Amino acid sequence: MATAEAGLNELREWRPHLLLVDIDQERAESLDFIGQRIANRRIPTIALTIRGDLKTKLAAFDHGADDIVTVPFAPEELLARVLALTRRTYGDAVPFAPAIKVAGLEIDLLEQRVKAGASEVRLTSLELSLLYLLASNPGQTLARDEILDALWGADYVAESNVVDRHIRNLRKKLRENGRRPRFIGTVPRKGYRFLGRSDRLHESAS
Repeated sequence: MATAEAGLNELREWRPHLLLVDIDQERAESLDFIGQRIANRRIPTIALTIRGDLKTKLAAFDHGADDIVTVPFAPEELLARVLALTRRTYGDAVPFAPAIKVAGLEIDLLEQRVKAGASEVRLTSLELSLLYLLASNPGQTLARDEILDALWGADYVAESNVVDRHIRNLRKKLRENGRRPRFIGTVPRKGYRFLGRSDRLHESAS
């Protein structure tokens, strides 16, 4: 969101699992935003700043930030902080593997890359997240509501066919055979499941 006011308006419509707030943009306004989001609803928040001084960090914590990451940072560091905070908040102790490989398909969240054999498949961030969600739960049927909650947030009000539309686009890019899919199967009146067994290539540290 461009401004704190826009961010608060957005939070009235849906609840994300976590917030990343750049406190160097309109610093006072950004800190107030963190404080106001605490007053309205409890959402885990990581503050981003190029300032490494103690005063800036204390101000962010005082306004309700749960963690602070100094810019620039390695993507792996931010991912590790996000995982640690979400586990503390939601009690998710499942090991996280950012790369998954199955039947010649490789999904890498850190690199934001998907490969089918030797060819790279160009996906949007949302499509990649959807594919990863399915592949990390092989053989398990995921209802449309579960997919919505995982990718859009529990409070997001979506069009009735939003999941089906993204699945359709994903299948097209993966060049799936509609009658004999290799990766994504449809479970009538229930949802979707990932076909085959996935291998977790790289688990993050706990």
